[in-house]
Amino acid sequence: MKKHILLTAAALICLGGTAMAQDAASGEKVFAKCKACHQVGDGAKNGVGPTLNGIIGRKAGTVEGFKYSAAMTAAGAEQNLVWTVENIDKYLENPRDFIKNNKMAFVGLKKPEERADVIEYLKKFSPQQ
Repeated sequence: MKKHILLTAAALICLGGTAMAQDAASGEKVFAKCKACHQVGDGAKNGVGPTLNGIIGRKAGTVEGFKYSAAMTAAGAEQNLVWTVENIDKYLENPRDFIKNNKMAFVGLKKPEERADVIEYLKKFSPQQ
């Protein structure tokens, strides 16, 4: 009986994780909020914000040809900030708090599932993933 209960509990935990799985298609829709400043994919160019191709695993403030704020440049050069999934999630939640004095005007994505979906979408454009 105990074995049956443990197996049922394990199955429920696994199913619960599936319900929270990230969704790149939903992330693409959420990314529409980012498109005013950022591009991603074939032919992406720097605009108001840098291109986000290869963002995952990249050091902050290092897209060639983009003029970053001093705060963002320092985050990469002096603090060795790398855009891991965890750091992107924290940044997207509240960009101004994560890197003080950066010039990103966006207030952030407050819903964890939206951040997870956007990150899943960005993984499509990061070769390490």
